[in-house]
Amino acid sequence: MAAEEGFIRRNLGDTDDVVLTLLDNMIWPILLIVILGVFIFVPQTLRNLRSVQLLLWAAVPLGLLVLAESLCLLSGHFDLSIGSIAGFSAMFTGMLLGTCPSCWGLTTSPWLGFGIILTVGALIGLMNGVMIAKVGLNPFLQTLAFLIIFQGAKTAMQTQPVTGLPMTYLAVGGTPNFAIGVLLVAFLLFGLVMQYTVFGQAVYALGSSEKSAREVGINTNRLIIIIYTISGVLSAIAGLMLTGFVGVVPPLIGEGLVFQAFAGAVIGGISLFGGRGRITGALGGVMLIQLIQSALNNSPAVGATEIQMINGFVLLVAILLYSTQSKIRSRILASGAV
Repeated sequence: MAAEEGFIRRNLGDTDDVVLTLLDNMIWPILLIVILGVFIFVPQTLRNLRSVQLLLWAAVPLGLLVLAESLCLLSGHFDLSIGSIAGFSAMFTGMLLGTCPSCWGLTTSPWLGFGIILTVGALIGLMNGVMIAKVGLNPFLQTLAFLIIFQGAKTAMQTQPVTGLPMTYLAVGGTPNFAIGVLLVAFLLFGLVMQYTVFGQAVYALGSSEKSAREVGINTNRLIIIIYTISGVLSAIAGLMLTGFVGVVPPLIGEGLVFQAFAGAVIGGISLFGGRGRITGALGGVMLIQLIQSALNNSPAVGATEIQMINGFVLLVAILLYSTQSKIRSRILASGAV
């Protein structure tokens, strides 16, 4: 599919090719417009370097979830359970490490805690992948079921903030520059992997056509399992970062983030139907979503009850932008194929 599109683009005129390039990088002019709007209407959001650092620091957990969702979307799948995986893995590990009265307190080793939270995320992602690839369950139904299961399991474990966590465990997400560095390195690494490795090209091929990918020798079942396992690990790291950012494990940790992750990935140019999109665009989507969230939090005219509604509108706008972009792209490519 990508090769066919490349052939068609070589037959297009300069104007059409420029339009397609703008569509592929739509996130950056949108982000620039929003930044200008925030400077004008909510200037305190970006008033100094400390404010910018805080904005980027707050974006780290969401960014890791957007990266997880983008990987699934590029493969032609999606994962509704990423927020629940982040929340459950953080809560489970917190209960093991915490010293609060209702915590289990089975260990105080932060290093063991790192291993546990990553293992929990990987195992849940692995189960998602096996149920989808081997059992043949629909990705929507499978990941929706896990969203509900692990969100409920998290609440069953604890309804109060988990406190008394080791300082080293909290420092990973609680040190702004380190957390921001983790996010940037993760996007850089995945950007390079997706563009220059066999694995990345296999993911794009799977997202373009699972049947064609299988015919050229790609083990699609194994690839799907690997993708969902990676998604689970990234979600667990997001849970770790959220824990460090807040300093405790709040009972509502991870809830509602899946919708922001979808919006960030889609606005960033990741196709809902797989096989097209750039990791760099997804990073732009993260910045846009977090900038809007921070501006809403800093706006005295917007209360907490309205923010959720506005987030829903942002998701709707993301879908409309994606739909418009897809229609224009299809029209241009169709004219070039004639």
